[in-house]
Amino acid sequence: MMKSMAVPSSKQHWPFSSSSTLDCPLRKTPLQLQSYINPSSSQSKSPFPSLSLHASKATSPQTQVAASPLVVVGSANADIYVEIDRLPKEGETVSAKHGQTLAGGKGANQAACGGKLSYPTYFVGQVGEDAHGKLISEALVDGGVCLDHLSTVSAAPTGHAVVMLQSDGQNSIIIVGGANMSCWPETLSNEHLKIVRNAGIVLLQREIPDLVNIQVAKAARDAGVPVILDAGGMDAPIPVELLNVVDILSPNESELARLTGMPTESFEQISQAVEKCHEMGVKEVLVKLGAKGSALFVKGEQPIRQPIISAAKVIDTTGAGDTYTAAFAVAFVEGKSKKECLRFALQRRLSVFK
Repeated sequence: MMKSMAVPSSKQHWPFSSSSTLDCPLRKTPLQLQSYINPSSSQSKSPFPSLSLHASKATSPQTQVAASPLVVVGSANADIYVEIDRLPKEGETVSAKHGQTLAGGKGANQAACGGKLSYPTYFVGQVGEDAHGKLISEALVDGGVCLDHLSTVSAAPTGHAVVMLQSDGQNSIIIVGGANMSCWPETLSNEHLKIVRNAGIVLLQREIPDLVNIQVAKAARDAGVPVILDAGGMDAPIPVELLNVVDILSPNESELARLTGMPTESFEQISQAVEKCHEMGVKEVLVKLGAKGSALFVKGEQPIRQPIISAAKVIDTTGAGDTYTAAFAVAFVEGKSKKECLRFALQRRLSVFK
């Protein structure tokens, strides 16, 4: 579910309403999305300005330089969002207090975050020829995301999900892959891979086929572009071929436990599980620790820990991890230190708190 990166009021849960705000500058209108043609080399000038995470430190228009874009390759879902007091028991029917169908999916969430941070962002993905596909496209465009590389397929519906939000802010999600998992070409087009090679950073998740992620990560690696793989998505082992070509793996505690088959209840256990990730070929592991903050583990170095930034009340955790990962990526590509990246990402994650 794409979430507003403002601290939402009780009536403001959704990201692309005209009233949504952000604690860093928002553009007044969407980017002129069709004006960007993939550069033929790394020396080509990009039409996107270099944008600062802090408005007070932004350069003047006269001194701005080209910024390499954030490229998100991943899923786009129509999220059927229902608010309930509790999950139904087996054979039980419960009534929802509220329900909406909204644009979401881990890939689209992350792209929306990049757009909301006023950073040049491209989304590469697939939707069906249906109303849900139109809903997602309009939401991303309104959020300032370039959709030159979003494909519409006729042989599969737009992916969708049922998001069950409980009164304590926790959620349970059921995903139907649809166009996210079907109809991808066996070999990605040069047009798609060209934007990957010219990115400043690439974000991947596991709601699209591993074959696609592997091709994208290899193209990025060959061009010297860093890749972050969010471990969220399909509950299946991550191919070693993919792990070997990503720069940063970003799981939460439960995803780390599933990936390694090890407990992750304490920080010591998490550290041991991360060591197994290092053995599998991953040099850096960014672990989202929920209420305990986050930690970045770099092979051969001491972990960098970032405590949670307190908020008064949890209203919805949907999209929190996606917001965190994308915000970390934006800070990273802007050259912030690793510690600054961790703190910035947690600050933006406050979108799910009140």
